[in-house]
Formats: sequence, C-alpha cells, structure tokens
Amino acid sequence: MGFLEGVWAYLGSRAFLDGAVNTMKLTLVSQIVAVLLGFIIALAKMSKWKLLRGLAASYIWIFRGIPVLVQLIFVYTALPQFGIRLTGFQSAFVALALNEAAYMAEIVRSGLASVGKGQHRAANALGMNSWQRMRYVVLPQAFRVIVPPTANQFIGMLKTSAMASVVGYTDLLLTAQQTASANFDYVDTLIAAVIYYLAFTALFTLVQSYLERRMDITRSRTRKPLLSSLVNRGKSIL
Repeated sequence: MGFLEGVWAYLGSRAFLDGAVNTMKLTLVSQIVAVLLGFIIALAKMSKWKLLRGLAASYIWIFRGIPVLVQLIFVYTALPQFGIRLTGFQSAFVALALNEAAYMAEIVRSGLASVGKGQHRAANALGMNSWQRMRYVVLPQAFRVIVPPTANQFIGMLKTSAMASVVGYTDLLLTAQQTASANFDYVDTLIAAVIYYLAFTALFTLVQSYLERRMDITRSRTRKPLLSSLVNRGKSIL
C-alpha cells in the first residue's frame, strides 16, 4: 500500500472517525462549560464584594499556575482516593473545563471592562435595571472584544484535548498511537491524525471569521448608530 493510500485508509477507518468524534465532543463540551464558568468567575472578580473578588482571583491563580497535565492526572488518579471515580472522558472534561475557565474569566472580564462607564450611565438614564443593562448594552459591545480570543481558545482546547490520551480517553491521538503500536505504521497514522486536527482548526477559524464579520459595526453603512439603537431599545423596554 502506497503512502497516500495508507493515510487515506486511516482517514476513512471507523477507529479514526470515532477518535475524531471523541476529540470534537471533548473540545466542544469542555470549552462551552469553560465559557459559562469563566463568565461567572469574571462577574465575581468584578464584584463589589471583596470576598468574591478574592475567591475569583485565587481560582484564576491556581488553575493558570498548575500545568494541565498535572490537573488531568490528579483528577483521574487522586480523586478516587476520596471516593470520586471518573471515566477517562469525565476526568478529561472536568480537568480541561476547570483549567480553561480560568483563562476565559480573564477574557470575559477584559471584554466587560472595555464597555465605557458612559454606556452604563446612559442605560441607567433609560431606566434599565442591572439585567437589562447587561443584556442590551454591555454584552453586545463586549462580545466584539470577547469573541476573537475565545475562538483562539477553542483552537487551543482542540490541541490541549490530545492530553486526554494519558487518562485512557480514546481520542485521535490515542487512536493513532494504538493503531501504530499494532502495525508499526507510525508515519501514516500520525499524518492521518494531523489532517483531522488541521481540518477542525480550519472549521473553528471559519466560524471565528463569520462571527467577527457579523459583529463588525463598520462593515455596513445601513446599520443604525449604536446610540439611537440603544435609545430605541430603551423605549421598547419602558
């Protein structure tokens, strides 16, 4: 079997397809949960309560300071000593989501902080409460700052998910390693895995570009000015 034929055979094999699905599943689930947790932690760090700010800062410091691999091994091997036994997927999901949430918290916090105080005062003048101010004024503007680095974190999570192989989760990397160990065809198997990773990265990049275009307020002259849009939104709420 030739080189290209061998790679193509692995790409279409059931084992590699399952490994690709597992990799994408772990990446998406971990990153989505990390975004939600990061948003909560960011709000806590921006809170007026000193205790919440301290807890959020401590969380970010701890999880950004410990290598992801150490966190994975700890969740998989140390938690069972406390009676908490998790599968390979569950261990990888918990470790990756908790670790990524620390980075997402800082991204979300910087996005929320980028909205000027004048916008908050304008929302208050329109009679909006805290939820309405966040929903209609802060988040639409903050998302333009949050989305690009978040998309980059998705790509980073895709690559980091390869570490899940150390806890026995059958992702692309573990599939390639097991296949290569069985037939000693390391080149073709690893290239097949690389092609899947590059395809997923290209997909995330396209989604990122689409979202950035959608949120680019300068791309269309027919869009309403932000101030008038906020005023109209405020009138509809009132």
